[in-house]
Amino acid sequence: MLRLGQKVYIVSDMLEQNLPIGEYAYIIAYERNADNIFDYVIRVPKLNKHFFVPAGDIEVEEVLVRQEAERVEKEALLDFALATRNEDLFRRIMNGEPIEEQQEKSKEVQSQADFIKQVNLRAWI
Repeated sequence: MLRLGQKVYIVSDMLEQNLPIGEYAYIIAYERNADNIFDYVIRVPKLNKHFFVPAGDIEVEEVLVRQEAERVEKEALLDFALATRNEDLFRRIMNGEPIEEQQEKSKEVQSQADFIKQVNLRAWI
């Protein structure tokens, strides 16, 4: 439940009340009547009007910013996958699978002799 006085943005108009989608508003009251479809009363300063709205019509700014950041990240990953022709990454992004960071599989402890042998091989090449 959102708190009174909180700044919210209007993201939809399910009940076709001519809400200004994309504009900000402030929560000025809760609708406590259980028989009513509305959850909040908001005030839109730009129109200087009050509206009764369901909870699905409004969203907090932090949620909208997070969704936009996820969308931009997905687009950037898609561009990278297409530029590098990485088919596996492209398919994972398009299927909605989470992208895991590549981790080294061999985290074994090397002996001192093996380490010196690897250093000498690289130095010789």
